[in-house]
Amino acid sequence: MVYTQIILSQNIGKFKTNLHELLHFGFGRGGGEAGRDMKQIFDTHAHYDNRAFREDRHALLEQLPERGVGLVLCPGCDVKSSQESVKLADRYDYIYAAVGIHPHDAAGVPSGYLAALEALTFHPKVRALGEMGLDYHYDHSPRDVQRRVFREQMRLAEKLHMPVIVHDREAHADCLEIVKEFSAVKGVYHCYSGSAEEAKVLVKLGYHLSFTGAVTFKNARRALEAIAVVPMERLMIETDAPLHGAGATSGQAL
Repeated sequence: MVYTQIILSQNIGKFKTNLHELLHFGFGRGGGEAGRDMKQIFDTHAHYDNRAFREDRHALLEQLPERGVGLVLCPGCDVKSSQESVKLADRYDYIYAAVGIHPHDAAGVPSGYLAALEALTFHPKVRALGEMGLDYHYDHSPRDVQRRVFREQMRLAEKLHMPVIVHDREAHADCLEIVKEFSAVKGVYHCYSGSAEEAKVLVKLGYHLSFTGAVTFKNARRALEAIAVVPMERLMIETDAPLHGAGATSGQAL
């Protein structure tokens, strides 16, 4: 097995991200990555298709390996961004893609969106469906629509035997209810914000939990409590770029 590790903060210590789980056993149709530098980081969730990177996107991406980032998973938020993520994966051998509909974009899904996502999954570098889920903080889409689109994508994941990347913000009960409906589907709760008790339930269901640089904030007690109960092999790290930096970098394009 291949591992990467990063020290997120002195309070947390060292975490290992299991690339075998993501790129071979779970996340995708293809085989795993062998021979990567074990000192490099695997950023399991970064939106490099985002317009925040429009001025220097490729200059930044070309520098990632020399800056210690060996692998990146770039998830989609709608059909167009999913297509853009696949294009980035085509261009850079260290970038992989996921395709899906973010809850913010659930209200605007076109007819036939599921067929479009399914077609993209046959690209050899598409390794998961997502990100998908529920966001009751912003409510950019009506909640009933968010739940419907989430279920539809979970059903697609079940059909394709692919893992999912789940977005859950202030919707813990409803997210968990839907996840439990699809017991054969596994994946990761990205940017995990739930409780330690909820984390234990998700681990039992077979999910990984991923954390951003927000765990370095002074008010990150809830995240640290959750991390403490998650087995090392179920922990993942991400930047969620360009959104969640560590400490003073928060809000900057990473």
